[in-house]
Order: sequence, then structure tokens, then C-alpha cells
Amino acid sequence: MSKIAYLQCHTGIAGDMFLGALVSAGVPLEYLEKSLESLNISQEYKLQEETVTRNGLCATKIHVHLTSHSHHHHHHRHLADIEHIINQSNLAPQIKANSLAIVRQLAIAEAKVHNTNIDKVHFHEVGAVDAIVDIVGTCIGLDYLGIEKLYCSPLPTGGGTVKAAHGILPVPVPAVLELLQSRKIPIYSNGIEKELVTPTGAAIAATLTESFGQPPKMNLEKIGNGAGSHDLSLPNVLRLWIGEIELSDLEEIAVLETQIDDCNPQILAYVLEDLLNIGAKDVFTQPVMMKKSRLGVLLTVICELDKISICENLIFRETTTLGIRRQIQQRSILEREIRTIKSKYGDIRLKIAKKNEKIVNVYPEYEDCATIARQLDIPINRIQWEVVREFYEKQT
Repeated sequence: MSKIAYLQCHTGIAGDMFLGALVSAGVPLEYLEKSLESLNISQEYKLQEETVTRNGLCATKIHVHLTSHSHHHHHHRHLADIEHIINQSNLAPQIKANSLAIVRQLAIAEAKVHNTNIDKVHFHEVGAVDAIVDIVGTCIGLDYLGIEKLYCSPLPTGGGTVKAAHGILPVPVPAVLELLQSRKIPIYSNGIEKELVTPTGAAIAATLTESFGQPPKMNLEKIGNGAGSHDLSLPNVLRLWIGEIELSDLEEIAVLETQIDDCNPQILAYVLEDLLNIGAKDVFTQPVMMKKSRLGVLLTVICELDKISICENLIFRETTTLGIRRQIQQRSILEREIRTIKSKYGDIRLKIAKKNEKIVNVYPEYEDCATIARQLDIPINRIQWEVVREFYEKQT
């Protein structure tokens, strides 16, 4: 069995709403507070849990109260400062990795809308202590509950304007729009003219969510309700559905194919990257000989069934093809997990494949090994071999 969760975001998502949903679902506030202490910023904030009702629906509201100490520090924090705060903590490697990924996603979005480098971004949002607590606390809570995969509903856009560090901005604010389009997140209007999706909430959803849409099939176990700050025409509650799914050796996937002989290769490289960004499981090309002895390319996309339309639309929009074949196939898969080990070279993530709870294959994450190989000027295959050897030695 594998534990998964689904976010129902009828009135949007914010970091404090996610924290409230996690506490409502069973994460003790004391556990959050104790875990967050290793960030060494506890003197800058205080957490408070409150049970509230939103349009008659009971929910948990988490307040992050800033102390006077925080006002002397957080305005000066940039990406490197926040990464240092997270890296120096003694949190579990996966919690660190997820937290850093969320912060970086937000940095990329902020840099793009302000036309600057991510290292120069002045974090008015994530630089504030409450946002750091929201991001890292969310990753701690998901880890505590053992949630392996996160899914999310489409997100409401909200409307109107909001006062921000750069003045009065339209809703959704630019950074949120950038994050939404980075994952091609489905959006809609629920008619509420308020800021419903915050930059922190959007960054968490864009980084951690497997896919956006209808709830996945699961055996529902518990529900957590996280309250927003305002009373709206709909219950201002983020609902976290937690359940289990049975792991199967088989899964249904779609295989999309098209031959192309008149498209710029640079465009195809762009398309491959974009297909992966929107959630395709795999994308590859093969050289083929087409009619009139023209050299062409066979483009193949493997994706989940609910990604067929979005993948086909991208291929039609960006390439010269006039038709795409599709097949629904079954594929045999192994259970997979990512585990970080502390090797003599440093922290390296391992892809571990299992069948019936037995380890079948272990392979180090290429990017981790490549970074270390360049830093230490040693062969990458030596790092890969020694890390796998260290892993198996620790298993005995």
C-alpha cells in the first residue's frame, strides 16, 4: 500500500492553510515546533493553533506570529540566506530537498517577473519568517504523515487587487501567474474577487504536486481542514484528503506517436523539454526514413491518461505534424523510492527499485554524482560504484 493525499482548493491555497490542514489531519503542533527549531529562527516567530468555523465548516487555523526580533532580520534575506537556514538544519534529507526545491521555484518565478537573476531576488514573500515556516513546516508535516504522492485540484484565480511590497498588484499577482504557467496548472474563476492563491501556496503546489485534476482513486482514511484568514462566500478551507492505494505491478499509460520530417531540430528539443515539464513520463525520438526517402524523426511520448489532451495540444501547437497516433497500453513497473545517503563524497540521492518489498535495483542520481565528480575532479563512474557499494554494505 502507498499513502497519497489530494488537495481540494475551492478557495485557493496559502502556506498557512496547508499547515492548518496538516495539523487537522494529525500532525501535532508540538512536533512541528520542535522540528522547526533546527532552523535556528525560533526567536523570530511563535506558532498558535486555533479551531475556527468558515461558513459552518470546522477547520484548523495556524497563526505564525512574528516577534519584534524578526522585523530586524527578514527584510534582508535573499535566496542564499534562506538556503543556508535550511541546509544548516538537522532536518531529514528529503524534507530539506523539498523545502529547497520550493524556495528555488519561487525564486525563479520572482526573478522572471522582476527581470533579474535568482541570486539577486529580494524575497518580500519567502524572505519573511512566516513564509519560511509555512514552506518547511509543510514539508515536515507531509513527511510525518508518510505521504508519498500529492495531488491537487485545479486552482481558482481570485480577482481584484492586493497591496504588496511593489505597490498595488492585480490578482493573481505576477509571481503566482508565473508559477501557475510553469506547471501548466489548470485554473478557473469561482467568482470571488480576493487573493486566493499566494506565491508561497502556488510554489508549494507547483513543486510538490504530481498532477492537477480530479481526485485519484484511493481508500480514504482521514481529512484535514486548513482555514484561510477571511470569511468568503464559500467556506474558506483547504481540504486535505489522505488515503491509501494498492500498489500494482501494472499501470495503464498512453503512448503518443508522430513522424515529422519538416521541423527545425531546435524546435523538437524545445518540445521534448516542455512535454516533460507538463508531466509526460518519458519522451524520446528515433530517426526514421519517410516517404520520398526523406529523413525524419519519430516522436514518442509516454504519459498518464489524463495528460493525453495537454500533450497532444502542445505537439500540435509547436511542431508541423498534422496527426498523432495514440495507444493505451499496460506496463509493468517496480515500486520506486528516492533515498538520500551520506556517502564519503557527500549527500547523494539513490533511486531504489523494489518488487514485493525486495530491492531489485539501486542507482545513484546522475546530477548529484556529476556535481561531485566535477568538484572533486574524479571519474563519475567511480562515485556511482562506491555509493552503491556503500548502500549495500549498510543493508547487511
